[in-house]
Amino acid sequence: MFRFICTCVATLLTFTTFEVSADDWAPKQAALMTRWAADVAPNNVHPDYPRPQLVRENWSNLNGLWQYAIQPRDAAKPDEWQGEILVPFPVESALSGVMQRVGAEKRLWYRRQFDIPKMDNDGRLLLHFGAVDWQCEVWVNGKSVGKHTGGYDPFTFDITDAIVVYQQADVVDPAGGQEIVVAVWDPTDANWQPRGKQVNNPHGIWYTPVTGIWQTVWLEPVPVSYIRSVTITPDLDNKSFTIQADVVNPQPGWKIGYVINSQSKSGGIFHRAWHTDLTKPIVTVLKEEEESRLAAHIWSPDNPHLIDVYVALVPDAKADLLGFAQEWMPKVTGPGAPEKMPPVEMADRVSCYTALRKISTGKDKDGVTRLLLNNKPLFQYGPLDQGWWPDGLYTAPTDEALRYDIEITKQLGFNMIRKHVKVEPDRWYYWCDKLGMLVWQDMPSGDRSAEWNPNGGHDGKEIERSKESAENFDAELKAMIDALRNHPSIVMWVPFNEAWGQFDTVRVTEWIHKYDPTRLVNCASGGNDFPVGDVYDIHRYPGPAAPEPDGKRAIVLGEYGGLGLPLEGHTWLEKGNWGYRSFPTREALTEAYLGLVTQLRPLIHSPGLAAGIYTQTTDVEVEVNGLLSYDRAVIKLPLEAVAAANRKLYLPPPVQKTLVPTAEKDPVTWRYTTETPPDNWFEPEFDASSWKEGPAGFGQRNTPGANVRTEWQTPDIWLVRVLELPAAAKLHIKSSLHLRMHHDEDAQVFLNGVLVKKVAGFTTDYGLFPIADEGQSLLRTGKNVIAVHCHQTGGGQYIDVGIVDILEAP
Repeated sequence: MFRFICTCVATLLTFTTFEVSADDWAPKQAALMTRWAADVAPNNVHPDYPRPQLVRENWSNLNGLWQYAIQPRDAAKPDEWQGEILVPFPVESALSGVMQRVGAEKRLWYRRQFDIPKMDNDGRLLLHFGAVDWQCEVWVNGKSVGKHTGGYDPFTFDITDAIVVYQQADVVDPAGGQEIVVAVWDPTDANWQPRGKQVNNPHGIWYTPVTGIWQTVWLEPVPVSYIRSVTITPDLDNKSFTIQADVVNPQPGWKIGYVINSQSKSGGIFHRAWHTDLTKPIVTVLKEEEESRLAAHIWSPDNPHLIDVYVALVPDAKADLLGFAQEWMPKVTGPGAPEKMPPVEMADRVSCYTALRKISTGKDKDGVTRLLLNNKPLFQYGPLDQGWWPDGLYTAPTDEALRYDIEITKQLGFNMIRKHVKVEPDRWYYWCDKLGMLVWQDMPSGDRSAEWNPNGGHDGKEIERSKESAENFDAELKAMIDALRNHPSIVMWVPFNEAWGQFDTVRVTEWIHKYDPTRLVNCASGGNDFPVGDVYDIHRYPGPAAPEPDGKRAIVLGEYGGLGLPLEGHTWLEKGNWGYRSFPTREALTEAYLGLVTQLRPLIHSPGLAAGIYTQTTDVEVEVNGLLSYDRAVIKLPLEAVAAANRKLYLPPPVQKTLVPTAEKDPVTWRYTTETPPDNWFEPEFDASSWKEGPAGFGQRNTPGANVRTEWQTPDIWLVRVLELPAAAKLHIKSSLHLRMHHDEDAQVFLNGVLVKKVAGFTTDYGLFPIADEGQSLLRTGKNVIAVHCHQTGGGQYIDVGIVDILEAP
């Protein structure tokens, strides 16, 4: 039993009756539900340890059924409760069992009772919240234990002095009948706070608001002197780690000890270090004899090797730290690993993990600025990930569901995820660390938008925030970095997106660099660029495109794609779904996606694109441009084909040989007509000598991306061109034919009488379109005929077609 500094009372304190039957609880029915919703139950809701970077064995999960009430904002604590809510699902979600809006004029109240977990004498009891959106105050047994502002960062209150000790019939019992009350106010888009894609009136790319507790709530007993946090900073170049523990109530004569344990197939690495000054960091350098096998211990997407770190607070300054972790550290090998580990008395102990990895920018062999992972260029490619769920909104139904999105992203051949204007629970980053996924982490957006230049450029436009808004942004940004800085998967901080809330760009970017020099900073993804940070980022839909290099920063495509496909039975709405560009079938979507990847690849070679981000991982509410449906029931694209195409982006650039030039540089003569030709117009034997002759491209001037040399303003145009292919131009057996084309709108392309490509809609620039396998053998030595039909329905119009041969480099 432990001792509280509080007054015992003569009679048992009483609280409002709290009777909740888990058997009676059921979720509400959202427009869509995931398969994991069936696994959610009040007695088994997010049971996993919520903080993998700082683990203690003794903890109590407070997820489950709480009482709730939605009251006017200025009302006092309710005397009566309206029902039960399943924590940690936001009140607007189906899995909360409530599915009600709150709004800026109301306040959401929570209440539950809890038992005191087993504790040591003179221990302290911590109450942890993973995240509560947005402002909250917490009472324990009627005593306010703290307030918090910020919707995305974890926070903790020491509630020891608020615990009530009961005395009845000379028996002291601190276990039962303790009460937690939480009040939350969240104005969503009626205020300036960071909120991401939440709005009070969801539509288009804006989603349902999220209010209240949306991550795990838990209790943790700790000693009176305990380890509050551990910061681990890897240094690949110097083969070392800097470890800094934050100790609450440090005692003179005590010491802090660390054990690093890294096991791989090539052998283990074992280190120990200690310090008697608890306020100072320790630098641990790996020994020279370990360098020959160090590669197996370096973290990357292909080798997501994590290194265990065990930390102990030891009262005896003379204790041998070889034995402090014998009860909870797995068997270790490697130089310095003990055969026998005698026990050590510990005041507190935690287990953590880290990874030896480095992210930076640098020049490649051609002098192009690249993103470097572990000092080597690596093209980073991944989806924009919103992190929304149809049944849980901000909260995934289960840990398995949280992991699933990352696993599928990896299987699709991506090596990176851009976490878009949302911060995830700690376990999401744990799975990225463990599975091997690079992460670009956005700061959730808020306040109003600056005047935005969607074409990019250094126009210097930003807003001026109020003092309150600016100070809150700075505080929440710092809290986000503090909470996530130990995760090796995170390689980029993104403070602003598309000019939304963009202010003090130079100051904010430089502050992040100084505060966390181990990661890169993207000053404004697709926003109004300032010449600061590590990358110059543009957005282009559907794209792809690359920014003009500035010679100092890496150039990246922060968003592109957005290809949509609504699937019946898997959409948030039956009608009115939205995508940047929609397709009628999975086959058409697949062809369009593979075409975009094909067009993206040459940009890596020239002008030197260093990263690309495709929109997006899943559908989200009205948006249907996901790789997966919103309920995660359908992967819209064939996994193996997409993975093969994506993985080519990490290969050396292919060799491209132009067989039929486009009009991008020089005029190319075609035969053409705007009058409907005979049915056999595309066949090789057809005589088009009576058709007009003119230089490509054909279209209407001012059409985006067009190079018009022959005016065409009728609904249809038919083109024919003869290509003489000399024997010396014989195609390599491993080569691949692609059309280089800019079409506005629908087009058909025939090669020697066979339809090799049919496209719908329009493009805004030239791109590569792969010719299907059955069309690869159609091009032959001697005479070849290319025939094109383009149909226009409105707006600008343009058509120009060429053929290139692509050969993979060795």
